[in-house]
Amino acid sequence: MSVEMALRAARVRYGPLEALHGLDLPVPAGTVTVLLGRNGSGRTTALRALAGTVALSAGRVEWRGADVTGVTAHRRARRGLCFVPDLRAVYPGLTVAENLALAAPGDSAPHAGTPYPELVPLLARTAGTLSGGERRMLALARAFLAPRARVVLVDEPSLGMAPPVAARTYRMLAALAADRGAAVVLAEQRVPDGLPPGSVVHELRRGSRASSGEPAEYR
Repeated sequence: MSVEMALRAARVRYGPLEALHGLDLPVPAGTVTVLLGRNGSGRTTALRALAGTVALSAGRVEWRGADVTGVTAHRRARRGLCFVPDLRAVYPGLTVAENLALAAPGDSAPHAGTPYPELVPLLARTAGTLSGGERRMLALARAFLAPRARVVLVDEPSLGMAPPVAARTYRMLAALAADRGAAVVLAEQRVPDGLPPGSVVHELRRGSRASSGEPAEYR
């Protein structure tokens, strides 16, 4: 299994506080990697470090073996990285249709292929008027519609979703890895069901990797 991206001895500081303490984190292609931990464990910061939205104070970020530590977030996005944060994941002043169009430029009707039919009646509404679960669907729909997503990073995928929608979401994330060969990384507080074979879980504690194993070991 090839490594798509990796953090190597990564350290991140927020003022006097160090959020990542020399974290080594391989992200394989074609499967799902789960970053497990409580709030403050470093899960979100690890995603941001991979995405390039937070700077490292030490260490490096690699993409297919090349050092991309100095590559900006928007250039990583152009290379095929899609980051769905837990907050501010949609453009609230744009309509649902406009948010979807950003994920699939050139597509005259990206909503026709949205994996969430629940969004179709809401196309004319601004994203800022949606419920929490609807915003989450919209944010993830943009990730699923991205034509060349090689790395998909999602912080708390099922936040605010009803259980049936959450289950469907995890099936679609698994398909991104299994069918498209994408490297999918999820930040979670518990291990979700429906992960594809070969998925790996890394438990983070206080900015370091405490353990790693298969999903069944953490349920």
